[in-house]
Formats: sequence, structure tokens, C-alpha cells
Amino acid sequence: MAVRKKILTVDEVGRIIEMAWEDRTPFEAIESSFGLEEAQVIKLMRREMKRSSFKIWRARVSGRKTKHVAKRGFVFGRHVCPTQRNR
Repeated sequence: MAVRKKILTVDEVGRIIEMAWEDRTPFEAIESSFGLEEAQVIKLMRREMKRSSFKIWRARVSGRKTKHVAKRGFVFGRHVCPTQRNR
């Protein structure tokens, strides 16, 4: 079975890069939004970024628990203190 490559717009590529840089956005969120698995996101980042920026990004996300839903210690977003809730 052949795998189809999805053609991404410039705006979609920009949003994927933005989501990949965010610490608390897991790769699974990128996959559900754009259909790209982690390995495909890595290839996109390597292709679209300067070499030095890519190296910084890879070092930043490698082994980071928040980039993988299965490794997270929480399910949704950040903890909110009860005194910070809207009244």
C-alpha cells in the first residue's frame, strides 16, 4: 500500500513549526491536526529550518515528556490554582 504525501500550504507549514517549538504541544496534536507523524514533523523541521536552528530544536524536544502524550504526567493543559479561577 502506497502512502500519500499531503501537500501543505505555506501557512500550514508555519503553524506546524510553531506547534513543534511549543513545549506543551505534543506530537500527537500535530498529527491529529495535520496528519503528520513525529518522524514526518522532524523531516519537515530539518527541511524548513537552518541547520543550527534545527539542532537547537532537536536538543530541546529530544526526551521531553511534554512532547508525547503517553509520557505526560497530566492529561490536559496546565494546572490552575483554585484562587486563579474566574469568578
